[in-house]
Amino acid sequence: MKLQGALTAMITPFTADGQVDQKQLKANTAYQIEQGIDGLVPCGTTGESPTLSHDEHRQVIETVTEAAAGQVTIVAGAGSNSTTEAVALTRHAKGVGVDAVLSVNPYYNKPTQEGLYRHFMQIADVGVPVVLYNIPGRTGVTLTPQTIARLAQHSQIVAVKEATGQLDMASEIAQLCGLDDFTILSGDDSLTLPLMSVGAKGVVSVLSNLVPSRVKALTDAGLAGDYPAARALHLALFSLFKGMFIETNPIPIKTAMAIMGMDRGVVRLPMCEMDADNHKVLEALLGEHGLKAC
Repeated sequence: MKLQGALTAMITPFTADGQVDQKQLKANTAYQIEQGIDGLVPCGTTGESPTLSHDEHRQVIETVTEAAAGQVTIVAGAGSNSTTEAVALTRHAKGVGVDAVLSVNPYYNKPTQEGLYRHFMQIADVGVPVVLYNIPGRTGVTLTPQTIARLAQHSQIVAVKEATGQLDMASEIAQLCGLDDFTILSGDDSLTLPLMSVGAKGVVSVLSNLVPSRVKALTDAGLAGDYPAARALHLALFSLFKGMFIETNPIPIKTAMAIMGMDRGVVRLPMCEMDADNHKVLEALLGEHGLKAC
């Protein structure tokens, strides 16, 4: 398994009446592979996993895995705030044949560090590589570097998607876990380059839904140690990175893809369509980057 470079946090496309659009999902998978992406992450936050039914969740993972046909790494979202549910989703993903699962901190419950440890250990015991997903802004709880280091002793806990927004957090994880047997991936496009400078191996990217080859060029440069080139790409993409969070993810990326004719832009409540003024700002931003409306 190659767990590095640019991995796309895939949107889940919906039909006009709000059903999962399997045809578009397959097309999106093909586009990502054609553009040279390193990996795909279906059913994460960007994929609106909180509003997918369990049947839809399983179907999306099956569709992406089948369409990718082993050409890229598949890291399937399989987290939950219920340990039993997360274990069940992980077992399903393992049966489908994914390369790894992305397992988010249990949200709402606000468990202790010991509770987090036990939660992820049960998931790891399923027997498929686990990427921890540390995103306190969404979950209300943070995995500490010390707990991550403790979890990393399990042979199946192989990486963390680091989305705390703190460079010190990534540095401490790298210090405690080492970089040979444990992988750090950025969970924020705008922090990919800074995190790679302290040992991260790539990014789980929102923007790469739209421009996968550009995001991959940045991570390729970082992995090659060509930081002048990586910095130039980072600065060139920075306004797009920030623009994808002008409203709550995935509203901006789906809106941008709709402007580009790559998606309908349909989101599920409680997400809703983008504010009209922000839509104009986003459309202008895309134009500045040569991404013209279709």
